[in-house]
This record gives sequence, structure tokens and C-alpha cells, in this order.
Amino acid sequence: MLNNHFYSIKEDHMPAIRTRQEARERVLKTMMAALDRIMPADEAKPLKGTTFGSWEDQADEFKRAVIPTLLEERAAVEPNARVEAGGWCPLCGSDSVYLEKQITQPEVITPDGPAVIEKQHCRCRTCGGSFSPSKP
Repeated sequence: MLNNHFYSIKEDHMPAIRTRQEARERVLKTMMAALDRIMPADEAKPLKGTTFGSWEDQADEFKRAVIPTLLEERAAVEPNARVEAGGWCPLCGSDSVYLEKQITQPEVITPDGPAVIEKQHCRCRTCGGSFSPSKP
């Protein structure tokens, strides 16, 4: 409230790349496939490994299969996964910024393996700099 007037600030939510349901389905599919490799639902299929150490190795494989997918999907459902405007240039401070049409999918190396995320790119009309969009 300022001078007895109420002000409200409306934040526009930027679109996510995928719905939460789509992301959950992909993570669950990846997790179930990894679990089936360690502990098949079919009782007729033998379990692999006979020592605790081999079970730990299998658990590490499970983690390496699931965690990168989880991180990819978490990034995809973030409300600002895609922006509609480039924001401000971090190099010169100009607001004369445009989004480039190209969206890349760089591989990010995580402790549990590579994850691929979508990345938008901006260019500044003032200084010609290229960078990722800033927060809205």
C-alpha cells in the first residue's frame, strides 16, 4: 500500500516445456525399466548378483539411469523453462535483446551421468553479445 492505494503486481508465468504429468510418466517409465533390470517382476527370471557389493553396483546403475532423467524432466516442468522475451543484456545492460529461434540441447554432466536440457539463446542488438535469457 502506498499513499492509501493498494497496488498489485501480476507475474506472468512462462510456459513449461512439458506438463507435470508427462514428466512424471517419463521418469516412472525410466525408473520401472531400471528396476526391471535389477529385480524383474517375473519370478521365473533369476536375480543377478549374490553379494551385497554386486547389489550396490546394481543400485548405482539404477541411480545413473533414473537421476539424469529426473533432472531433465524437472528442468522441463519449471515455469520459466521457456521465456517469451530475452530480458536484459548481462554484458552491456541494454534491453534491446531478442530471442534467437535456435533452441539447443546441451548435455550437462551430473554426478550421476549426463542430462540433456533445452536451452534458449538471446542476442543483444546493442553490443552483439550472445547469452541465455535472464529471469523475467
